[in-house]
Amino acid sequence: MTERRSRSARSAALLLLVALSLPACVTGLFRSPEKPRTRYLLENPPASADLVGRLSFRETRTEDTLIDLAPELGAGYVELLAANPGVDPWLPPKGTRLVVPAARLLPSGPREGIVVNVGDLRLYYFAKDAPVRSYPIGIAKDGYATPLGVTTVRAKRENPAWVPGESARRDDPKLAARVEPGPDNPLGSHALYLGWPTYLIHGTNDPRGVGRHSSRGCIRLYPAHIAELYALVAPGTKVRVVNEPVKLGWIGGELYLEVNPDADDSLELDETGKLPTTPVSREVRAQVSRAAGKQAPRLDWTKVDAIARGRFGIPSRITGTAPAPTPASAPAQARSR
Repeated sequence: MTERRSRSARSAALLLLVALSLPACVTGLFRSPEKPRTRYLLENPPASADLVGRLSFRETRTEDTLIDLAPELGAGYVELLAANPGVDPWLPPKGTRLVVPAARLLPSGPREGIVVNVGDLRLYYFAKDAPVRSYPIGIAKDGYATPLGVTTVRAKRENPAWVPGESARRDDPKLAARVEPGPDNPLGSHALYLGWPTYLIHGTNDPRGVGRHSSRGCIRLYPAHIAELYALVAPGTKVRVVNEPVKLGWIGGELYLEVNPDADDSLELDETGKLPTTPVSREVRAQVSRAAGKQAPRLDWTKVDAIARGRFGIPSRITGTAPAPTPASAPAQARSR
């Protein structure tokens, strides 16, 4: 019990130090549940062509761990870690308010079919005349790679059998040549076969591998999510795989920045629960300037740098005070924090 209190105290102290370094648009997310808190714009965001989902919160209970909470919340383990800096993933103090980062800016490029972003461990599905959908994914573990580029869904199969490849058989010589559907099949209940041989988008028999670096290159979804996606996607659907840890978008007339851990940092966060300290790259600042365009004079560079250093995976406003709003737009501006 003493050791647990000590760990909790260290986590609380670290959380406070981290929170003090964040911009105002982010620090309030980590307030203790006993204190009144501000309602944030992304909890009930205005319609935006650049955003999917909404921010939510969950208070921890006794014996909760982030790796077990992730499937319950429909979130990825790594994104929960990134969004809640300083929280011990194995011993979060009871009553800790966790940020559930389901609000996401969309990747750049064409918004059609399936877009997989290994930079934020998310899959996005764009269908004509329908809201965009977003799901956390598991991707390649250390030593393997999820390929980037463009392909299509070649076929789809319910209750697929798994034929282990050479690397799987090398890792486990006792593997059967063919694994039939069931609890031992890592493909889960549904699979989308891509134009890239041996790479699939599929379910899983181990939900704790979603939102992590856990596969040999395939893209894993939670069982409920792959069942939903499977019902929507037809063979021939375009699939584009990108690597964009930094994303920008406009919400309510304000520019928002979302920075996620890059590939190396994401892997380290998955394996150790900690993010390494890295400087803000010039490319992040260049991306922000390009996205802001004529609104660049309104950018708050202190916020940009803090968000880029934190890599929380939470869209955060980076434009400063707007010109005096008209009465009709004043309420919406007041809620933009």
